[in-house]
Amino acid sequence: MTTKEFDFKYYIRSRFFPHIWCPGCGHGIVLGSLLRAVHELGLDKNEIVMTSGIGCSSRISGYVDFHSLHTIHGRALTFATGVKLAKPGITAIVPMGDGDALAIGGNHFIHAARRNIDITAIVMNNRIYGMTGGQFSPLSGLGKKATTAPYSSIDNQFDVVELAKSAGASFVARSTVFHATECKDLLKKAIAHKGFSVVEILTQCPTYFGRKNKEGDAVQMMESYKNNTVKIGSKKLETNPELIQRGIFVEDTQKAEYCEAYDNIIETAMKGNA
Repeated sequence: MTTKEFDFKYYIRSRFFPHIWCPGCGHGIVLGSLLRAVHELGLDKNEIVMTSGIGCSSRISGYVDFHSLHTIHGRALTFATGVKLAKPGITAIVPMGDGDALAIGGNHFIHAARRNIDITAIVMNNRIYGMTGGQFSPLSGLGKKATTAPYSSIDNQFDVVELAKSAGASFVARSTVFHATECKDLLKKAIAHKGFSVVEILTQCPTYFGRKNKEGDAVQMMESYKNNTVKIGSKKLETNPELIQRGIFVEDTQKAEYCEAYDNIIETAMKGNA
């Protein structure tokens, strides 16, 4: 852990502040937790590459003073894969929203997990497409309202954790913006992990999801994360199995990392051992 005092301004591009997120948006809390994780890991910010696509969550790559790529919608993980293969020594972080991760970007998500490439994917789950007008997303859920589902959605939602586990991610965790310190600790472990890491962070969108579904303002939505989530294995699940679990679901340190396996193949080829 670094001994220097945390200085938020050291890690951001101050010229882009104030940020463009709506009042009450949880994404700023995610940014704060992430920067504190980077600080406590003692990472050189010049050795970090952050890649994002399009959406509210993707603005993070413009705010941090890291090497960053603000790419096209749904393709953040593909760009990050290319960067990581070209420079395996860098720390690759990919913040994504509902669409970048699991709608247009869903195919790339499962294959990055399958390959187990050393990238940290942060899925900022606000259950809505916020930047483009409040349409429902793959994470909105059955019976939820949105601008494109005024009479409620009939689509079932993805479970990010179960999908990541099934696809082969070797580190899978979940937290919320209410649990900001826990969130920071999980991000630290995810970034330090050698392999494909997924951290789902429940983050509120009072502007669209909260208003449409009468879930209240930002404070009330954050209180729901306090009241409706528990740590993995909590006894509260015995009486209320609908509670959302938080914590680390997968931490596999034995699975081969993709870049290392690729280097081994190159070495074999160079020796002519077909």
